[in-house]
Parts: sequence; structure tokens; C-alpha cells
Amino acid sequence: MVGDGTVLRVVTANAASGRDRRGRIDHTRWADAVAEAQHRIDADVWAVQEVDHRLPRSGGADQTGELGAALAADGTAWSSTFAAAVHGEPGSLVGVRPAPGPDPAAPSYGVALHSRLTVRATHELHLAPSRLRIPVPLPPGAGRRVLWVPDEPRVALAAEVDGPAGPVTVVTTHLSFAPWQARRQLRTLLAWAADLPRPLVLLGDLNLAGRAPGRVSGLPGSGSAPTYPSHHPRRRLDHVLLDAGGAPLALRERGTPRLGGSDHLGVAAEVHRTGGEQRFG
Repeated sequence: MVGDGTVLRVVTANAASGRDRRGRIDHTRWADAVAEAQHRIDADVWAVQEVDHRLPRSGGADQTGELGAALAADGTAWSSTFAAAVHGEPGSLVGVRPAPGPDPAAPSYGVALHSRLTVRATHELHLAPSRLRIPVPLPPGAGRRVLWVPDEPRVALAAEVDGPAGPVTVVTTHLSFAPWQARRQLRTLLAWAADLPRPLVLLGDLNLAGRAPGRVSGLPGSGSAPTYPSHHPRRRLDHVLLDAGGAPLALRERGTPRLGGSDHLGVAAEVHRTGGEQRFG
């Protein structure tokens, strides 16, 4: 970790379950791409969304464990935590149910945090889906303009970690693809996190474009470079937000790395001091 005023380096990345642009799942390739990027970025925390856990479609792999092992291949100790949004395969019409809490044996889909800093505690927030079906635009020639699909349960995972100047909370989530529902979920998440230690860094695929997360949350973001779709980015859906909790801190974006075949680019950012040395927490 650097001593130039940087408090924390983070990356948020949508893994797309390790899929490539042809829809084939090869999470090992994705994990190797993350490990390679880590040598350049030197992040303290990776926040990952769209993670499979022992699902048949990904060969029963523990993708959180695979990525943790790839990050630790250079001898650095990492802790890895997975939080399930649903048990079963998302999008399936049978066998899918909301995940009320941790169940390491259940095939699941959700988000993960990887930290090389000591993790003091973790917390999960389970967000209920909308009861309304959500319109998804279809490409030209599909025969109709939109497909109406059910919303999915979502989850937020928070970790309290030991930063160089005191405790920091990092939170990752993947919000609804219906913008009005994503805005509601973001407000719910921030209310839930009100009592967690500050500073707090929120990372994830928020499914809110551009500056919308900042307007909803009142929090500064790290940048505005587009992240989706990865082959021709047009929209910023992946975000890093900072609640400094009164400390003299700010965010600085450090790039939008391409990671394997995911349809999202990642976002790398750092939290840095804007004043003199100060401990917080």
C-alpha cells in the first residue's frame, strides 16, 4: 500500500459470470485477467458483481474462491466473501428463489468482495424485487420492441476493513435494471448503511446511467467514462461513490480496465486525502 496520501485503492467489476461475448463461460480466464490487472492497479479491494456460486451453467465452480486464489497467486493474503441474491440460476423459470442469507452449499448467484486488508465484519442487505414486470428493449428484427420480464431479488454486501488511517466500509451491489427500482434500492441501501463506519465506499453495477447515482445519493463519484457495453462503451453503469463522513477525502478515478470477455468495463479508483494526516473511525 502506498503512503502518498492514498487511503484505499478499489476496483468494481461486473464478471458476467465469466461469460465472453459469445456467451461461453470461462471464469478462469476472467480471474486470470483480474490477477493480471491487479499487478498494474495494486488495488486493496475488488468488488465483483454477477458471480456464480456452484451453478451448473458454470460447471459448479465457486467463482469467488477461484478469483480469490488468482489474486493470491503472488503470495499476498486475500479474504473473499460471497453474498447470494438468489439461490438457483437467475432467469430460470423453475428452481429459483430469493436468498434470505448465507448458504455456502446452495447453487447461487450474487456479488463478492475480495480484500487484502483485514476484514473486521461483513453485513448483507437483501433487496426485494419489484412486483411489476420490467420492459427490456429488443434489437431490431426481433418481432417486437420489448420483452416484459420479472425483476430479480438483489443483494448488497458490506465489509468493514482496516485501512491505513482507521476503519473503512466498502459496499458492493448490483441494482435492478429498471432505473426507477434501482433508484429506490439505492436509497434503501444508503439508509441501511447509515450506521456503518465512515468513510464508506460504494461500488457496483448500479444500472443507473451517468450522474444519476450522485443525484440520488448526494455522494461524489469517481468519474464519468462509459463502461457499457465493453466492446463499444456508451453508458456509465458501473460506479464508485464516496461518503467521506466529514474526513478530508476525495475520489480519483484510475481507469476503466477491460477484464476478460465481460460486457462491462471495470472501474478503478482511489480514495486520497485532501488535507494533512488524519485518522478516522
